[in-house]
Amino acid sequence: MPTAPLPELIDELLAGPRPLPIVAAGVPVLRRPALPYEGQLSAGQLDRLVRAMRETMQAAPGVGLAAPQIGIPLRIAVIEDPAEVSADVRDARGRVPLPFRVLVNPSYEPVGDPGRRAAFFEGCLSVPGWQAVVARPERIRLRGQDQRGRELDEEFAGWPARIAQHETDHLDGTLYLDRAETRSLASARSVAELWSQPTPADAARALGFPLPGPTER
Repeated sequence: MPTAPLPELIDELLAGPRPLPIVAAGVPVLRRPALPYEGQLSAGQLDRLVRAMRETMQAAPGVGLAAPQIGIPLRIAVIEDPAEVSADVRDARGRVPLPFRVLVNPSYEPVGDPGRRAAFFEGCLSVPGWQAVVARPERIRLRGQDQRGRELDEEFAGWPARIAQHETDHLDGTLYLDRAETRSLASARSVAELWSQPTPADAARALGFPLPGPTER
């Protein structure tokens, strides 16, 4: 945990260059549960932090960013996905536009059949250059608050559910690699050249890793 008070740490970070530097795997802040957000920041400072996180996420580019990824151990994340993908990818992955959201103290649980999972290649801004297949619940219930402290209790499905799970995991000190099929680990270049199909079924057969369910999603 930081030795300096959080407001001072954030002021120092926000005074630096933009986009903010993204912490890479191996730095302890990514492996420790983040602190619950309990009003440690002023409203103005929280607004500035959220704006900087959104700018950093978009510049990367990515579809989500958790505060530990910029070295801040607070349970805050931002998510946003324009979902500019082909129709076959949209249909196979349930990738639909996700408007910009701020998640404060989020937690999630599967909805419906807990055994029903979808598996797709996933990447992470803190593990640049690599991707791996992760099986996750297709539908979740997400609870928490928004930037203004209003209660959040919603269901997410498809790719938005995957994004919300990925970013919430960061706040628990979990990286997507902890949940991945290790035999699927591939460079981003290999994924682009060999495994860009809407589902990872071909990759599973060629690389020898299992997929959940009879449909090999």
